[in-house]
Amino acid sequence: MKRISVDIGGTFTDCFLVWDDKYIETKALTTHQNLALGFNEAVEKAYHELNITMEDILSQVDSVRYATTLGTNALIEHKGPRIGMLVTAGFESTVPLSRARGYGEGLDKLGMANLPDAQRPDPLVLPHMIEGVRERLDFEGKLVMPLDEPDLRNKIRTLVDKGAQIIVVCLINSVVNPEHEKRVEQILLDEYPSHLLGAIPVILSHRVAGRKGEYVRASSAIVDGYLHSTMYHAMTQLEQNLRAHAYEKPMLVIHNSGGMAQLNSTDALQTIHSGPVSGISAAEHLAKEADLGSVVSTDMGGTSYDIGIVVEGGIKHYDFNPVIDRWLVSVPMVHLVTLGAGGGSIASYDRMYETVAVGPRSAGSDPGPACYDRGGMFPTVTDADLTLGYLDAENYAGGSIPLNLKRSNFAIEEALCDDLDVEVVEAALMIKEKVDANMANGVNTELRARGYDPEDFTMLAYGGNGPLHCCGIAGRLNIDKILATPMSSVFSAVGAGNMHQMHIHENSLFLVLYDSNSRHVFDNYDRFNGIVADLSGRGEADLLRQGVDGDKILHSLELDMRYGNQLVQTTVVVPKHTLESAADVLSILDLFSTDYGKRFGEGSQAPEAGIRINTVRVASYVEHETVHFKHIKPVAENKRKAPPEPATTRKCYFVGEDKAVDTPVWHKPDIPPGTEIVGPGIVASDVTTYLIEKGWKYVSAEQGAVWFLRDEKN
Repeated sequence: MKRISVDIGGTFTDCFLVWDDKYIETKALTTHQNLALGFNEAVEKAYHELNITMEDILSQVDSVRYATTLGTNALIEHKGPRIGMLVTAGFESTVPLSRARGYGEGLDKLGMANLPDAQRPDPLVLPHMIEGVRERLDFEGKLVMPLDEPDLRNKIRTLVDKGAQIIVVCLINSVVNPEHEKRVEQILLDEYPSHLLGAIPVILSHRVAGRKGEYVRASSAIVDGYLHSTMYHAMTQLEQNLRAHAYEKPMLVIHNSGGMAQLNSTDALQTIHSGPVSGISAAEHLAKEADLGSVVSTDMGGTSYDIGIVVEGGIKHYDFNPVIDRWLVSVPMVHLVTLGAGGGSIASYDRMYETVAVGPRSAGSDPGPACYDRGGMFPTVTDADLTLGYLDAENYAGGSIPLNLKRSNFAIEEALCDDLDVEVVEAALMIKEKVDANMANGVNTELRARGYDPEDFTMLAYGGNGPLHCCGIAGRLNIDKILATPMSSVFSAVGAGNMHQMHIHENSLFLVLYDSNSRHVFDNYDRFNGIVADLSGRGEADLLRQGVDGDKILHSLELDMRYGNQLVQTTVVVPKHTLESAADVLSILDLFSTDYGKRFGEGSQAPEAGIRINTVRVASYVEHETVHFKHIKPVAENKRKAPPEPATTRKCYFVGEDKAVDTPVWHKPDIPPGTEIVGPGIVASDVTTYLIEKGWKYVSAEQGAVWFLRDEKN
């Protein structure tokens, strides 16, 4: 297997190259003005290690895969085009009103607790850029009022005259019958053909989101349209760069649903959070192969801290109505929680509580932390780590980024020391303690809110800063086992390399499986089978269009079900994809009842209210060869080796210690598998730093994996 997978983050571009039996991990600073430059720098480091050219690599790999947070950043920064929107006449206020609850979505817990003072987000589409067209379909998709085409053409010209750079179309009940939306697209292309300079991109809501719910479908299409140009130009730059270096295959883009597709089969909205989702996918793969049980994945990069849950038994956590920034959308996405806590998170003085605050603002890659000596003036977590002695100023990132300790000390002193009345080192310790506490609170809240005890989980630490802060985080959670994963600094890129090609299609409907009034069990099997066949066919067509072998296409069927009119619905994975008898229907009802009982307590089931399906969802996918993790578990204590002599010793400062501690430092290539090091200590590599705090043991494993185990003697 020869493959390149890349995770383009807010600070670093991570590259993972599989070259037969060699696994090569490299990093470069993200070049936001042209993502291809950072990609080329990361790949250049890899081909120097192989002693071949970039063209040799790209002409031989089977695929190049990208995960990126570019769309996330563009949405946060509100860098997008002027959107014009066409809706059914009479529904022009649906988006501005946002169900009257839009001001609350996407707020933190403090904001949610004070909704009267909450501010609505700046709209992505302005109210005067929304035009209503005369047409109407009922809830079954039947024609009520035909599309008034002369009126439509006038409304299109009105939006263009107002400066619309992209048109989003969201008509009532178009997920049931999309004919009117498709006709709008045809007329738009007639008015502004795609081959002309004045062409305007068109986004149809039924293609972006297949579920009912006019507001969430509209907001999904708006976010997709808002990111369309940014993602198109950035991805085109990357694809043209590949073509210039002899790569002739289609590039692949990771989706936040946990799969991937070619660029021509990817919506901009599907790329949101694709980098962190890749890490969760890799965590699931690792947990299964190494038999780790339940794990909580934690990815601490330069900009954020991403938390995901992988529960033993293959239970997946999805958000079917996730909030992106401040917008509720209806695109299935692997569940994750993102905190503004990374190496580049900026520390400041919290005047209300008279202490240190860390994040969510980040210094990013440009200018970066103060110690990068690129113009950054604010103290960051990385600056604190350097001041505390954890980082080697001369060999950070393999020596490619020399660090300036004086800059770190100056930034911390200027921003914090006078207000806190402390010395620089003490302020740096407060930064570390605060950021570790923030991340621990995030993990604890996420697990306990879903009914899990952190002590029952193994913590996976990865990302460039994960192994540096994991002991401080786990210590606050009473977690005894931490696994710094193989290829930990580029683990999300590893996950991108392990993804399968997949498309998810879904259909909203009102389908009663059991009518409690008439005690009738659903028997219109042709209707159900036709819906599943249509969704499967659409997914299969997506994959066939990308050139995959039709015999290798697999499908997974999920049903969103609920009792009567309850708001709570449960997703049921159905092994049999057709209904042929009442026994098949009863089997689905039994699966739903069992799952509902596990989730809400046995006896909470309410079949007397009736049982219905709200959404039918089919995932169509093709499995690809993956990287395998072997021999990850720590060796028995009586078989562990003593470490070699340390390469050097540094004075480091630790939370809870009154003075500097002479801390031994090893180079990771010098530590063979099975070696045990009792903290405090530091193991340095070209791509990350492993900080062994007091009370922890470092036990090296195969493939570069490292276990941090709580030292029972302390």
